[in-house]
Amino acid sequence: MLCVGRLGGFGARAAALLQAGIRARRVSTSWSPVGAAFNVKPQGSRLDLFGERRGLFGVPELSAPEGFHIAQEKALRKTELLVDRACSTPPGPQTVLIFDELSDSLCRVADLADFVKIAHPEPAFREAAEEACRSIGTMVEKLNTNVDLYQSLQKLLADKKLVDSLDPETRRVAELFMFDFEISGIHLDKEKRKRAVDLNVKILDLSSTFLMGTNFPNKIEKHLLPEHIRHNFTSAGDHIIIDGLHAEAPDDLVREAAYKIFLYPNAGQLKCLEELLSSRDLLAKLVGYSTFSHRALQGTIAKNPVIINLFYRSLKDFEMIREMKMKLNPQNSEVMPWDPPYYSGVIRAERYNIEPSLYCPFFSLGACMEGLNILLNRLLGISLYAEQPAKGEVWSEDVRKLAVVHESEGLLGYIYCDFFQRADKPHQDCHFTIRGGRLKEDGDYQLPVVVLMLNLPRSSRSSPTLLTPGMMENLFHEMGHAMHSMLGRTRYQHVTGTRCPTDFAEVPSILMEYFANDYRVVNQFARHYQTGQPLPKNMVSRLCESKKVCAAADMQLQVFYAALDQIYHGKHPLRNSTTDILKETQEKFYGLPYVPNTAWQLRFSHLVGYGAKYYSYLMSRAVASMVWKECFLQDPFNRAAGERYRREMLAHGGGREPMLMVEGVLQKCPSVDDFVSALVSDLDLDFETFLMDSE
Repeated sequence: MLCVGRLGGFGARAAALLQAGIRARRVSTSWSPVGAAFNVKPQGSRLDLFGERRGLFGVPELSAPEGFHIAQEKALRKTELLVDRACSTPPGPQTVLIFDELSDSLCRVADLADFVKIAHPEPAFREAAEEACRSIGTMVEKLNTNVDLYQSLQKLLADKKLVDSLDPETRRVAELFMFDFEISGIHLDKEKRKRAVDLNVKILDLSSTFLMGTNFPNKIEKHLLPEHIRHNFTSAGDHIIIDGLHAEAPDDLVREAAYKIFLYPNAGQLKCLEELLSSRDLLAKLVGYSTFSHRALQGTIAKNPVIINLFYRSLKDFEMIREMKMKLNPQNSEVMPWDPPYYSGVIRAERYNIEPSLYCPFFSLGACMEGLNILLNRLLGISLYAEQPAKGEVWSEDVRKLAVVHESEGLLGYIYCDFFQRADKPHQDCHFTIRGGRLKEDGDYQLPVVVLMLNLPRSSRSSPTLLTPGMMENLFHEMGHAMHSMLGRTRYQHVTGTRCPTDFAEVPSILMEYFANDYRVVNQFARHYQTGQPLPKNMVSRLCESKKVCAAADMQLQVFYAALDQIYHGKHPLRNSTTDILKETQEKFYGLPYVPNTAWQLRFSHLVGYGAKYYSYLMSRAVASMVWKECFLQDPFNRAAGERYRREMLAHGGGREPMLMVEGVLQKCPSVDDFVSALVSDLDLDFETFLMDSE
């Protein structure tokens, strides 16, 4: 779900790649304007009675579910040949190219299957994709324990003269492959290597079990709940089922009941979490790290565990929430952990008239896509064109295919837009890499292919799809990921686009949120779908200001989660139970009281995918804030700043140290204090809005 060389049409390296055979792709005459394509109902598959069925994403084998088996077998055969080549080739740059081709051959099946197994509407396709994922996963485990393959890379990295001759991107990719080997314990003796493999398998199983448990509902006997609130929950015989926190419920008692029951500790889930944390610590120590956190942060912006505290900023927000609660519920005005989401919403509604229905008519999907097109064109010289997919190429008739075209470099890649709600589709907004970009042996560039998945309402007879401000911001966010993938012109697919450290991966997407909230950008496209009237400036100002309401408390909650995550993955054995640590950390980093007999950590699903890295969202937001202020605050359409952002950051994917990319854009080396200041400045009254209102 995301190189010192400078690529993509700028710098000496780009010229060298062009001479090597990367050519500007010709513009197709079948492309159509992007805005219109999203404001009309899908035509379905074009009438083609005799045409050949292309297969999903244009992959010929995937015209039927059985094709996944063919594709995986083809990839596995190629893998065996490439392993033999890697082991027999003398150490040098060619070793890294072979490793990357090996990675590419597996990823081209695994990445595609990862998407299809959750998003395809047909069970047969989903099941075939699931099987392909298992098959490729088994091969990856074998490769991670292949000593001969490991030694072919080790010979390269052990030869100082050879290493010094490598260009920085090639050296970084070689080191990343070595890191992948060593976290599997391949550098250890046979007995320890087996232990590392066993621990990896155990961690995978525990992660899967814990993840399932985070969403499992709790139940309580009906008679234990006050009768007047039972209708807010699902009934099952003599029991009430609680499947979430009901954070937006207006009744304080409903939120309190949901919080206490849903977060009531489950002994099995508690044991699973303790074993998961302990196993991660054992693995980290086995492969040479003092803690799992130190292992997880290797190569990131942070590099070492760091906890920031914005506690003092959140106190004012909690006081504001307390005043609102006293106004609505004078008998009980103490602010509890189940209160902030609801009361901050009440405060926003009272202070600012930001009812979504007032904004939706100005944000038709077609208008928003045209807004993205205008922004990307002025900032980066990029245009989005709708292209008719071939028969069998898409998994649902309402999926749109976009060609991403640069004004001088031609076709850069493809984005498949799976934007609309449908049965059995996951309710999440995300970006999937289907095929990573890389420089092929023949000198051509393998074009990146991605999917953006949203859950937007469909158009009706009387109106096109209309977006709330939040949906519009999410669209811009996900397009930030897509542009990272499209513009990451790396030589190696192993570091293409969003394949970069976790705390850097969200920077381009969060940066796009700043554009989505800037009136100068919004004014380019926000038009009433019936009258053509532009969205009034004061409505944008109100919307931006409303987001500052209780923002410090929201951010402090993220700091608390990040701190808890770091402590859980820090020094072991843990000094207390995970629940006692939760209580201490909540009181130190959040400020609202711990509620006895609750265990929020057992619902903390991010401990699986973001173990020791939950801080990444805050770090990415801090970097994005700094980039916005340095490059785009004065002029969000500044082409020179856009080219610098592309050249120094987007172009490298994960092929360059993230801090070097940040320095390249900011033209200075930021400190931890700079990152904290950037987060704090975002909490202040929006000086950008006042700047605009005074014009």
